[in-house]
Amino acid sequence: MRRLFTHIATLAGILPEGILRKQGAEMDQVGTLENAWLLTDGGRIAAFGRAGEPLPCGADGAPLQPDETVDCAGGLLMPAFCDSHTHIVYAGSREGEFLDKINGLSYEQIAARGGGILNSADRLHETSEDELFAQALERVQEMTAKGTGALEIKSGYGLNPADELKMLRVIDRLKKATPALVKSTFLGAHAVGRGYTHDAYVQAVCDMIPEAARTADFVDVFCDEGFFTVEDTARILAAGKAAGLRPKIHANELAESGGVQVGVRFNALSVDHLERTGAAEIEALRGTETMPTMLPGSSFFLGIPYGRAKEFIAEGLGIALASDYNPGSSPSGDMRFVMALGCIRMRLTPAQAFNAVTLNSAYAMGVSAETGSITPGKRADLILTHPGWNLTKIPYLHHTPFIRKVYIRGNAM
Repeated sequence: MRRLFTHIATLAGILPEGILRKQGAEMDQVGTLENAWLLTDGGRIAAFGRAGEPLPCGADGAPLQPDETVDCAGGLLMPAFCDSHTHIVYAGSREGEFLDKINGLSYEQIAARGGGILNSADRLHETSEDELFAQALERVQEMTAKGTGALEIKSGYGLNPADELKMLRVIDRLKKATPALVKSTFLGAHAVGRGYTHDAYVQAVCDMIPEAARTADFVDVFCDEGFFTVEDTARILAAGKAAGLRPKIHANELAESGGVQVGVRFNALSVDHLERTGAAEIEALRGTETMPTMLPGSSFFLGIPYGRAKEFIAEGLGIALASDYNPGSSPSGDMRFVMALGCIRMRLTPAQAFNAVTLNSAYAMGVSAETGSITPGKRADLILTHPGWNLTKIPYLHHTPFIRKVYIRGNAM
């Protein structure tokens, strides 16, 4: 299927081939083209140009002809959002804990009372695989409707071998059931499972890894105060590396835990959360392949500090933003709102926030060669806005409907 988008007021997010992430001053740069057209072919971006410029030619030397033309009517056309950190395979909800938060209990206090991650693990254990899949698929469809074309999904609400593998099977089914690009992360070390001592559970996680690696793309550890230590994390990441799983780390949500440093030591693709960081974390990340990923939806919901995104960028680093969509600390997968929080609460410019929720978030889950920018050959994962929108209005008018249509692999959703 060949589809031609015409009368695009602004085509945003243009990048040449081979640029996989943005750092430092590059975060302020967004390639744009006014009064443009874009051609997709077979679910990928084939070409783009300014109105009046000819379409590319096929092997016979004649201009390629579209099967369908979409009149964008002066809308903005941009890459779909990429969300590199979610926990959307869970059972039910935790609105009771929402009331606990309103009544003043902290995240740590709720967890100490048997709530939090362990609550989700109990519910997941009692829920069938088919029901988990149905609930998670509904969440993926909700996210896609709001403009997300690629997402990473973690396990971590199983906390025993059978239920962690059940979660990974559900994620594998989601990869096949949705046109969105889905990546899978084994997060057995999300909390200590019921019935285990701490050390026994760390060993159990290591023992799960060979089987988990059959379908997972990454391994993750919640390396933070009250959860898993730097030593635990190194042990689990070494087991993951032996099984071919690259790390993605939960770090520094609750304290300056050393999680960033151990993640960098194991060449983590991303280190995520980073609500509490200092100069040591910035220095550890400098010159590495690791993407600092901040989760402002979690800061918003929990009332904890926001990541120091502006400082990271000023020091020459890139950042990604992701939703942390989960039932306890960030019950939303709306990446437009994540972009808005990046601007409103973290003081990012709209250009910086845009790059953080597209290309850099794609990089943080290893798919920026496939999606996250307007680049010929990449997936045609696109958001078409109503007329009159631009990259500043999207976070400024943060809940005014702006999407006219979402296209995933070139097809309208």
